Amino acid sequence: MVNNNKGYFLGKNAVVTGAASGIGLALCEELLAQGAGKVVLADINGKNLRAHKERLARQYPGQVKGIRCDVTQENAVKQMIEQGVLFMGGRFDLLINNAGLGLSGTFTQTEATNSPSAKFNLRVQTNEDWEKAFAINFYSALYGCRAAIGVMTPQGGGQVVNIISGIAWSPMAYQSMYAATKAALNMLTLTLRYEYWDEGIKFNSATPGTTLTAIWGKNTPPKGAQTPQESARKILKGVTENQRLILGDKGDEEGAPHCFDPSIAEGLDSYYLNVARVRRSCELIL
Repeated sequence: MVNNNKGYFLGKNAVVTGAASGIGLALCEELLAQGAGKVVLADINGKNLRAHKERLARQYPGQVKGIRCDVTQENAVKQMIEQGVLFMGGRFDLLINNAGLGLSGTFTQTEATNSPSAKFNLRVQTNEDWEKAFAINFYSALYGCRAAIGVMTPQGGGQVVNIISGIAWSPMAYQSMYAATKAALNMLTLTLRYEYWDEGIKFNSATPGTTLTAIWGKNTPPKGAQTPQESARKILKGVTENQRLILGDKGDEEGAPHCFDPSIAEGLDSYYLNVARVRRSCELIL
């Protein structure tokens, strides 16, 4: 992959949430490999966090800090950012709000919910499920944005990247919570992009693309899914170019321009209806 901004991350200090596994961990590894100054790994999984922090600290002495953080709690996010800024010597250049969960289920009770042939998770989503979904996939990033702006505005700028998903514009049945949270996060990010443009803070939405991570659970990942490292490199290339919407793979690149195109509405209906029917009766497909 060609990147004409090779020195972009040189000496820059970053915080990444959801950093103890998957794409978040790959982002931290890539940032350090590309010359970042200090990198804070934030995650709720203390065991994984300690292991990867220690591993990376051996490779990059003095450049890595791990902070256990429940990003669904605003005070915890604020304190994590404060600790991170101290570790980084007061300069905070980049926040990547990556923490999140892939969520599935059915909106209400249906015959398909208890179908013995259903391999996809069709558990009914309660109000509590919806609240938890927005807490981890939306409010966690909102809290991070708010804390970062408080530091980046006085220092004259910085950059915030919110990891969304192609599902923000692809209405996949039985993932209403996931789609709603990621669509909301995308719009938050893009409105903040212009609200804080003149303060020197760059905001970017980024999709990771179809990637081999724990998000697939017991389901078989789609053929051609990329590695977390491949996803991280594409995201960071988009960050260096300050792309408004960073698209993580060809599927997202092809889907994003056409998601609301009225000229192909019939085709979209046919495609997404097929996805719904297969998921209801058989398995997870995209």
